Amino acid sequence: MSDYDLIVIGGGPGGYVAAIRAAQLGMKVACIEGRGALGGTCLNVGCIPSKALLTSSAKYAELSHLSAHGISVAESHLDVSAMMVRKDKIVGDLTKGIKFLFDKNNVDLITGWASIPASGRVRVGEQKLSAKNIVIATGSEPTPLPGIEIDEIDVLSSTGALALTEVPDELVVIGAGVIGLELGQVWSRLGVKVTVVEYLDRILPGIDGEIAKLTQRALSKRGLKFQLGRALKSVTKTDSGLKLSLNRVAKDTEESLEADKVLISIGRRPVTRGLGLDALGVAMDLRGFIQVDSAFQTSVPGIYAIGDCVPGPMLAHKAEEDGVACVETLAGLKGHVDYNTVPGVVYTDPEVASVGATEEALKAAGTTYTVGKFAFMANSRARSSGETDGAVKVLVGPGGKFLGAHICGAHGGDLIAELVLAMTKDATVEEVARTCHAHPAMGEAVKEACLDALDRAIHA
Repeated sequence: MSDYDLIVIGGGPGGYVAAIRAAQLGMKVACIEGRGALGGTCLNVGCIPSKALLTSSAKYAELSHLSAHGISVAESHLDVSAMMVRKDKIVGDLTKGIKFLFDKNNVDLITGWASIPASGRVRVGEQKLSAKNIVIATGSEPTPLPGIEIDEIDVLSSTGALALTEVPDELVVIGAGVIGLELGQVWSRLGVKVTVVEYLDRILPGIDGEIAKLTQRALSKRGLKFQLGRALKSVTKTDSGLKLSLNRVAKDTEESLEADKVLISIGRRPVTRGLGLDALGVAMDLRGFIQVDSAFQTSVPGIYAIGDCVPGPMLAHKAEEDGVACVETLAGLKGHVDYNTVPGVVYTDPEVASVGATEEALKAAGTTYTVGKFAFMANSRARSSGETDGAVKVLVGPGGKFLGAHICGAHGGDLIAELVLAMTKDATVEEVARTCHAHPAMGEAVKEACLDALDRAIHA
């Protein structure tokens, strides 16, 4: 007899959701988490604390713009410690909420670091457990930059950048991806001179190029400085702070920057060490991602993997969908994730949201498509709220089928949901264009972009 029907290793968004769904399906489930707190990177040192700080910093930054609304603020004071306390309370409350859900669904929480000595066997310290099936949901961690030591004091990962107790004068962010831009804007709003350094000649690799340009323009207006096409070679501590040596990629020339703090945010990598996967013969690719089939099973029967430690978008909501699909398949249901309709969102101001193919990808594939666009400058709600940067862009194939949708603008992360649903349900651009949207609302820009793809935009 097995101790459990299912053991999930990792209590992040993929792991805890998989555990709860499996319990709902009648399985006896345990979830093993070594961090000491449920929620994984996302809840503890990622999505949630960064959004808390983005919200707090946005409110502080807004004070300088209230005069346009006829509101005068005599004096403002920034208390970073109080901001961090609020952030930590949000994290703590949500972590406790997951534990409540575990108790409600009879999921056993086992604290410690797990290894898998054999298929169907799990070890946590001196404790030995057995299970009919095992799901690996161990997530990811910041990718280090060779030759650069991250001490979380002066040279930071995202973890350190979420826990600064003082506002530095100058911050250099290495990497113009999602994490770098979000955390860069947090500290820029609080008065820090922020310079974003990116190896490529553009920001937000993987995002539609036109939308990325709109985003860079908007973020530059809000204070971020960009140095593109540059590689960090070294960071040297001096009496006055940090000196960064950069290589200008296209010209192969050396440049330098000075800063008080440096944030290394060049991406993330899967966490699989200590599990014993090599000894088990679990197949992994050259980048360390666990290889799985369409049912999330690894090369070893009875061992499955989901989320950031398998190929695909490294997103919390993708991990959740993986977890549900995996355990539903184990239960004999038809679990499935359509990775073509997994949205991605950057929670800067303005927000950036995307689903499906970019225009660059469609061109490279030789796909026939039509573009529909609508700028928020022409949207009544955006004008009234002063959030006019950016646009909605839809990419439409033959028969009106959505191939991709991209948004740079306020509330883009919410607006993209309509287009994700349209793609999921195979709704055509004509059907979305003919759907009545409330006025005045930001969502009207989605309707107008669809009308533009049909050559019928009213307000463009």
